[in-house]
Amino acid sequence: MTSRPYLLTDAADVLSEIRRNVERDYEQFALFGPPVNLTGYVSETYGIDLTADYGGIAIANPWGKASGQLSMTARQVAEDIEAELAFVVLKTVIAEDATGSRAMEAWAIRESRMSAERIVGESGEPGWTISWKGRGWWHSFDDYLTLIRESQQIASGSGTLIVPSCKYHLPTPDEDHWKVEEYRDTTPRLIEAWREYADDPDSPMPLEKDFSPTLAGSDRSAQQDKVLEWLERVPQLIHEAAAPTDSPVEKNPVRLGLKMFNALFDDDFQLEMLREIHRPQQHSPDYFVYGNRLFDPQREFDGHTGIAYGGPDLSDRNLRVMGRFQCEALEPNASLLRWSATGNIATGKMALEYALRGASSFQLHTFFQLPADEYRMTVGNKIQKAMHELYFHPTTGFIVWVHHLARELNLSSNPVRFLDIVGQGTGLR
Repeated sequence: MTSRPYLLTDAADVLSEIRRNVERDYEQFALFGPPVNLTGYVSETYGIDLTADYGGIAIANPWGKASGQLSMTARQVAEDIEAELAFVVLKTVIAEDATGSRAMEAWAIRESRMSAERIVGESGEPGWTISWKGRGWWHSFDDYLTLIRESQQIASGSGTLIVPSCKYHLPTPDEDHWKVEEYRDTTPRLIEAWREYADDPDSPMPLEKDFSPTLAGSDRSAQQDKVLEWLERVPQLIHEAAAPTDSPVEKNPVRLGLKMFNALFDDDFQLEMLREIHRPQQHSPDYFVYGNRLFDPQREFDGHTGIAYGGPDLSDRNLRVMGRFQCEALEPNASLLRWSATGNIATGKMALEYALRGASSFQLHTFFQLPADEYRMTVGNKIQKAMHELYFHPTTGFIVWVHHLARELNLSSNPVRFLDIVGQGTGLR
């Protein structure tokens, strides 16, 4: 077994009154459902300012849904808003040019079957992973634009941020040519659809550029230099497509986040990828997401060999890499972009492990689709049931561990501000 890269202790040290209140709410809400204003209740009852940050945009709390099969319909988005998620990243669409041609067509594969499976990490820690054969959005691009519009209409006035996700052409190691027309033709259409029902049409559209974990098993990631070229060039192509130099469009119509993938190389290369997106240059990402699922070229599912997976090994690697990179960012004149964490976030405690390393928001997917008996709450939709566990679980919940950290880090407790915890992991090492 391997050791785990945790900063938090085994048990939270909190006042007995806080623990009693959490235990009470955990049981009460499990039977009768969450309070009408969950974010407000946590803030007022437990003295926690949940204000968070997604890509430089202030959000009411740090919780969001990652891109995937649970963010493909307006009904799913409506359930997310009912559960008070602060942001929803829509399923990843495949970019196309004006003729409808898509260089990454192979990623538009319908998900024929999915399975929530138990998994045990190298450390011996149990967890969950979701297995499936599908990849990106398999409907038409126009259908995706309709989803953006419908999602924006549903989210209007709620404060929930709707975030499109897109996979653009990436050249193989043998290609020198970038299909710039895909960037040029796709990006403005996404912006136009997003703005149609936006509460503030003049605000920049958040956009995640998906570097899929399945790329880790393709020829496209065979050479490290090519991967670094992607990270350098993609922000420029998207920014130029969003605001052409000959257009009167405002300077920054998008806030671009790069969804970093776990390559089939060692941790040192993951650090090199992070260094690349932090290098000073004219076109840089505004934020990043870390880190997408692991890839096992030998893992089998439904007759297919080579699939992505999650679970404890994923969070272990992500925490290990981001801890090392956080230490680099403490060097003189170094800075860390805002970033959103993903990867085996199944407890509030795990979310805060990421926060201590600098994550100012969290996006989940697997934890929102576990079997029903994995949630204590018996009423409400599955997202609400998951949020109940994340906030109120008496031993692994967000509330008890926020108060533990407030004491450990000597933070203001009136209220405890989540953003004051972000990046404070160096104080616990």
